[in-house]
Amino acid sequence: MTEQTAPPADVAVPATTTLPPVPEDPPPPPVQEEGPAPATPRPPRRVLRAVLRWTAAVLVMGGLGAGTAAGITSMKRTDVPGLATRDDGRWDYPALTLPALPADAPRPFSDSNTAEVHHADLRRLLLPAPAGATVDKALDGGWVDTARYVTEYGKGDRAALTQHLKDSALRHIAARGWTMEDGTSSRVYLLQFNSVAYSTAFIDEIFDEGGSLPIPLTGMAEPTYDEDWTATAGAEFTTAHVYSEPEPHGAEQVRHAYVLAGDTVALVVQSRKGEAGTEAVPFHQTLILQNQLLG
Repeated sequence: MTEQTAPPADVAVPATTTLPPVPEDPPPPPVQEEGPAPATPRPPRRVLRAVLRWTAAVLVMGGLGAGTAAGITSMKRTDVPGLATRDDGRWDYPALTLPALPADAPRPFSDSNTAEVHHADLRRLLLPAPAGATVDKALDGGWVDTARYVTEYGKGDRAALTQHLKDSALRHIAARGWTMEDGTSSRVYLLQFNSVAYSTAFIDEIFDEGGSLPIPLTGMAEPTYDEDWTATAGAEFTTAHVYSEPEPHGAEQVRHAYVLAGDTVALVVQSRKGEAGTEAVPFHQTLILQNQLLG
């Protein structure tokens, strides 16, 4: 038996076609005494449209948020604006670049450079002052003499250090100093000798021929090891000796460090007057960056 298919609504039905009888409507159900249960009202179309719009917005924002989170978690901290300069005490230093070497000059720690000589201009290897600093006009990144350098030490040690520097193969000293708004004073000295043998001999002199602690600087008591310093923080082939002045300190607190990097010795000093003293974070930051320039 072949099933008949109803013609489309827009096609005229032939007059000879017999349509099946339309069934009568079924009788209504009996009315119960307590009355019918109220039908759930349909929400207005305006409400439905609003719900749909908010649902779509939530889905879109969720997708964007997931993409942004994935992007941030895959980035380095210093690549994320706002996180790179969070207020943890770090100073805002400019981008650092190594100066160009003379033609055919080797790097200080290459195999062919047995004396570990820095052939770049020593003044170009000085760490620049950070943003917001007031530069010391006497330590503006140029050359300084031995007399200026030994003022960092107590008067009783200056004559012996001056004589040692005269007897050694010291080539020159470059220095830069600055003061931050909070009163922290920084000085960086780079002493370059003829070879790593002479720079090492100078470090031995600073440690009083094998002493465990270096000669104290001006304005500080006996220095102690900086326990917050990580030995692996320095550049390869360099050695950092890091010290701080313990509590209770005097009128000012002094932190300092020596970096032995081939033919060059760096002295990094930070001091601040007052009870608060110096902060470890900017001192370590300054030391690491200067270390990297020499490495």
